[in-house]
Amino acid sequence: MTVGDELSERELRVLAATIKTYIETAEPAGSKTIAERSGLGISAASIRTTMGDLEAKGYLFHRHTSAGRIPTDRGYRVYVNSLSQLPQPSQRERARLHSELEQPNSAIEEILRRAAQVLGVLTQELGVAMTPTFDGVVLERLELVSVSSDRLLLVLTLQSGLVRTIFVGIPGTVVTESIVHVTRTLNERLAGLSLRDIRASLADRLRDADGVAGGRELLNIFVAQGEEIFDLESNADSVMLGSAQMLAEQPEFASNDRMRELLQLTERRDLLKNALEARGRTGMSITIGAENSDPRFAGFTLVTSAYRSGELTGVIGVLGPTRMPYEKIIGLVDHTSRLVEGLMA
Repeated sequence: MTVGDELSERELRVLAATIKTYIETAEPAGSKTIAERSGLGISAASIRTTMGDLEAKGYLFHRHTSAGRIPTDRGYRVYVNSLSQLPQPSQRERARLHSELEQPNSAIEEILRRAAQVLGVLTQELGVAMTPTFDGVVLERLELVSVSSDRLLLVLTLQSGLVRTIFVGIPGTVVTESIVHVTRTLNERLAGLSLRDIRASLADRLRDADGVAGGRELLNIFVAQGEEIFDLESNADSVMLGSAQMLAEQPEFASNDRMRELLQLTERRDLLKNALEARGRTGMSITIGAENSDPRFAGFTLVTSAYRSGELTGVIGVLGPTRMPYEKIIGLVDHTSRLVEGLMA
């Protein structure tokens, strides 16, 4: 039995009306308010009785200082699961997204940064995005460039025209002939492989490589540091955030404790990275309150949609309090992820 299956039709209608009222007003919803706003055709007394039943079943609760009810995470889950038809973003919202994202010659990171920013503006939540996972992306070619006596610049050209640069430390000056030779060797033995396969087989592929003066020592650096060099997930700030200002102005964060929770999440990119990495790589994912595995997200909802282009996959979405306009946000997040996919193609 899934959450909400035991509820009657009347209970489902009253629950939806209570949640909609609370989302719109940010105030606990009373039976009189529900009767006046919802058009259910049910008396306030009947609504009050039904709300009491819903509270007993764990879908609503009330604070001791208020007779109005507030949805629980369980209540929100029933509400979200019942959303069979999501409204599409308005023409104004679609135009804003397109104008912000469809900039010429934009790198993927810049597209995602702007997407997180504009999602935050349109939803009044915190826009979030995660750069694509690169493990399955194929290396087309690489180049080594000497930039100082103790550093080389490694330029990786990946599938779909992606380019990544990494500094590689070396123990001392390496002659140009050795750099050219090692570059040729690495291209011969690694080009055409995914980054995942390169990390798994690098030592074997370079074991019998011959070298000119200093070449073997340079190849040994790649053998010793290959796990790090070819792990692009750890070589980049993979989490993009929009502005938290509008989210901070919501009533949920009026208390100092809740504001500290929000600030901690925005400052700890590692927490957000872990949460985003746990999302599904296909479709929409909505995690409400205590459904989040990390208790530090227990007061928040995370709505994300996966985007994909070839072997590149990532997620984009919003983080906000559990009281959020789910229909609008889910529609905007889905539309944005599809737009990002189109721009990456």
